Amino acid sequence: MEIFGIGASELVFIILIAIIVMGPQQMKEAGKTIGHWMNRLSNSEIWKLVRETSNEISNLPRKWMREANMELWETEQELQKTIGPPQKKPLLSQSKPKSFQQPPPAATVEDAKPANETGEELSTPND
Repeated sequence: MEIFGIGASELVFIILIAIIVMGPQQMKEAGKTIGHWMNRLSNSEIWKLVRETSNEISNLPRKWMREANMELWETEQELQKTIGPPQKKPLLSQSKPKSFQQPPPAATVEDAKPANETGEELSTPND
């Protein structure tokens, strides 16, 4: 923990020196005065502005990265629209097995002979 470049051990040393120089009674009054001023500072409009500005500055790189990613995403979407939908490759489980055989081609109209309801072929006058 560092406050204004002062570490914890240095802060303890400063407080001990202050107690020795001021004495315990004056230190109590000084603590109240410092607390009063810090309370007024933390509730002031200037401190709120400083805190908001600090938050914006610390979040600025994250904000820029989000904007850059959004631009990249929009560019990618435009390219996808230009190129068209991606070609879907069949999954391995959906591909045809090697033993799969195509059905025989359908007979042409000339090869087919009409059949009656009993399944017998009707003879045509040309036969």
